[in-house]
Amino acid sequence: MAKKNISGSWGKIFDDYNINSHDFDQSPFLITAAQIKKACQDFTETGQKEVRILCKQDRREDRPQVFIDKGLFLLPVVNGKYVIVKGEGYIDIPSIEATQGIYASKINFNLDTSLVGNSEMQHLDFAYASSLIRTFMEDDSLVLTIRGRKYTPKFSFNVNNHLIEVQSVQTEVDAGYEGKEQVVLIEAKNSKTRNTIIRQLYYPFRQWQHYTRKKVITLFFEKKNDTYSIWHFQFENLQDYNSIELLKTGKFKIRDQ
Repeated sequence: MAKKNISGSWGKIFDDYNINSHDFDQSPFLITAAQIKKACQDFTETGQKEVRILCKQDRREDRPQVFIDKGLFLLPVVNGKYVIVKGEGYIDIPSIEATQGIYASKINFNLDTSLVGNSEMQHLDFAYASSLIRTFMEDDSLVLTIRGRKYTPKFSFNVNNHLIEVQSVQTEVDAGYEGKEQVVLIEAKNSKTRNTIIRQLYYPFRQWQHYTRKKVITLFFEKKNDTYSIWHFQFENLQDYNSIELLKTGKFKIRDQ
């Protein structure tokens, strides 16, 4: 139902601003939150007119039908402004075929509080407290230094030879760890994810690469049932949104001492 709601809203947005006639091979289309709100003001349901909901397209299947039909995706470029871009905006999160390894926690007591709840943050904290993150990255120097929402500095990049300029876009990192030679940023989920928008990895990567000369690493983390899965991605070209590639993966079950 939610997909149908946003498809109807975006259909009207495309009609109101004649976006269907825009040549996306020549350039992205800039649209503002105010324009989206104005086009959808007569819809009755929150999911049909709330800008935040209409612009949250974290997976390929979250896109409205007009985006899917035309091969488009949405990127924020400044607070209250977006570009509609033609191209591949998402990266597959492949299943990890390797046998699940048993990882022995590095702490010598049980963490009772980690068993309360089922949030992405607590699973990530437990993996870090058990030193799974340090072990996966082969870096015992990693310490938690980054968490939560921040705004990006100004930077630019290319998508399909189109230059995109970004400034002061809000990002959220579930956890970031700094070591002697690297900074590790993690996007965490607690359910099966088959694909994710590259922006969730790329914007924080560019943001923190701006503030440090250390190597910036991007990880995708997922906890499902008793299994902790980690995907290590890297961007081959700092300026290329689509230069993302998968380096290594790991799948573990954490055993308390």
